[in-house]
Amino acid sequence: MSHSIALITGGSRGLGASAALHLAKQGIDSVITYQSNRDKALEVITEVNKLGAKAVALQLDTEKAETFADFAKDLNNALQEHWQTERFNFLLNNAGIGLHATFAETTEAQFDQLMNIHLKGVFFLTQSLLGSITDGGRILNVSTGLTRFSVPGYAAYAMMKGGIEVLTQYLAKELGARGISVNVLAPGAIETDFRGGAVRDDKQMNAFLASQTALGRVGLPDDIGGVVASLLAGDNHWITAQRIEASGGMFI
Repeated sequence: MSHSIALITGGSRGLGASAALHLAKQGIDSVITYQSNRDKALEVITEVNKLGAKAVALQLDTEKAETFADFAKDLNNALQEHWQTERFNFLLNNAGIGLHATFAETTEAQFDQLMNIHLKGVFFLTQSLLGSITDGGRILNVSTGLTRFSVPGYAAYAMMKGGIEVLTQYLAKELGARGISVNVLAPGAIETDFRGGAVRDDKQMNAFLASQTALGRVGLPDDIGGVVASLLAGDNHWITAQRIEASGGMFI
């Protein structure tokens, strides 16, 4: 394999897209997944190519675990076609949706959707890809600052991410024999279109969060993309089973 390859779920925008670009700067190729917006995914591929790396896009709905076996076959075909390999090095479980609803108002349908995407989806997608990850590879799961501090309206969302943080420790233990490190990245408030772009577009919310952050502003996608590249591509193989928060020091 001439290049290291990362699989990034939800790679067509926001943190996933930034991660692909930061990895490309380090010469790492990407397979990015998108749920519905193929055009956005192709824009990311164009940017990756400009940086001298290669990327391909595959459709994936992480809410539908019954599709993962077929996705694994699609991935294998893409790896064979574009890289002449059956393996990839890095898995970034990034795809997700936001939900803001008080505990009292959260519906069972909302709860189930969050669980399927953020908890069940990550569990079974990772399981279905285990045979394709190289020994000595790395897995990075995306969590949230909301597992450390509580903000009303995120009980169900943060609960799923808390499950991911526990899963990360178990994966690190069980995959350690293969030399695979598994960590969890917990971003703070970031200016993306997540949850309708609330952090980015609500000036009052943005100012409040900036005032509660040690570095004096909310995060940008590039702040997280850089951390992802460091954890996946950097000389960090001895770090595993850790929760790394990248929040600029929120609520400390």
